[in-house]
Amino acid sequence: MTGVPASAAGGSSGARRTAAGAAAAAAEKAPGAVAGQVAAVPPAESATPAAPGGEALVRADAAPAGGDAQGDDKPPRGAKLAAAAVNQASVWNIANLLTMLRLILVPAFVALMLADGGYDPAWRSLAWAAFAIAMITDLFDGHLARTYNLVTDFGKIADPIADKAIMGAALICLSALGDLPWWVTGVILGRELGITLLRFLVIRYGVIPASRGGKLKTLIQGVAVGMYVLALTGWLATLRWWVMAAAVVLTVATGLDYVKQAIVLRRRGIAERKAALEEKEA
Repeated sequence: MTGVPASAAGGSSGARRTAAGAAAAAAEKAPGAVAGQVAAVPPAESATPAAPGGEALVRADAAPAGGDAQGDDKPPRGAKLAAAAVNQASVWNIANLLTMLRLILVPAFVALMLADGGYDPAWRSLAWAAFAIAMITDLFDGHLARTYNLVTDFGKIADPIADKAIMGAALICLSALGDLPWWVTGVILGRELGITLLRFLVIRYGVIPASRGGKLKTLIQGVAVGMYVLALTGWLATLRWWVMAAAVVLTVATGLDYVKQAIVLRRRGIAERKAALEEKEA
């Protein structure tokens, strides 16, 4: 044995421990400075005990900063999907569900109306029930949509389609079975389709509001067609003829009134546009 003192033998390790303690003390006093020094040390020299601590310090400080910046600039993940889901769910409201029910009842009504040759009183009664449900839902879906702010693009398109579909199906079935003259079906359906087309033609100038006569026409039409769907005899069969006659008169009269309103609306819209153009040029 050479008798080397213990202090000399552990001098190098003691120096390293001393340097590590100094680095830790400096890190507590000036974390930023130590972090900068650690970042400047090449990879080969960063194997000292202070280097891992310095790197951990830098990463811990950088991660929250980056997370805060991302949270401020971008919406939370999934926010757009949630908003789209809410908008899509708004289509499934009570008013639109009633409209969908009316659309589903159209083929069901036709099947019941033509079952067993179309002259069985039992099947005709079931067809009348389907027709009555469709007409009743027509009275409520629009009111619910306007009252509770449930108006959607789907409802604007599907509601008039459902109205025309159930009425047209009933009229065509009745004429095909010989219960109703074809000219009556032609007048009613021609008026409905014509007024619908007219509304689209003048929509650039404004909207033709539904009149009281139009609402009364819809009610009388529904009652008349419903009475024809049922297998009535005797004085009820005579009564339904007069009710249908009243429906045809109201159909023609209100159709002419809508044409008049469309003409007035178009002239007014053209005059307003012309006045606005002249004022702009002046």
